[in-house]
Amino acid sequence: FYLWIFDALNQTMQYLESMNQSRKLKRYLRLRLFLLLSVLFAVLWSVFGIVDSYNSQRMVNEEENGWVLTAVWEVNYFVVLMGLSCLWAPEAGAKEYAYVMELSTLGNDLEFDTNVVDSPDDDSDEEEESSFSIIVHE
Repeated sequence: FYLWIFDALNQTMQYLESMNQSRKLKRYLRLRLFLLLSVLFAVLWSVFGIVDSYNSQRMVNEEENGWVLTAVWEVNYFVVLMGLSCLWAPEAGAKEYAYVMELSTLGNDLEFDTNVVDSPDDDSDEEEESSFSIIVHE
């Protein structure tokens, strides 16, 4: 399950990086950090459980504190859920943020030229001409 998520995350982050979407990429990098910390915690807790089960003197007594062994997994899931809810908390302009492409942050060499050719004095039946071009200076 985690491998599938990380594969999809990496593909999304590669796309965002290629499109110079730094704000969205930053959010996905934080998501990956939360999930990697969750996986690290799960691996460490699994190793602890295996080592504890093979020891003659157990660190966690199952008769008295057996609930701790299962509750730690729920705490892990809860921390990941809280991290995700803080990461994607509702904010003003979130709807516009989802549909807007961030402009390139490579420098000030991007110039937009918008020319709409439409004369109110022109009574002919010709189609309206409009042009939009992006000029990149190298």
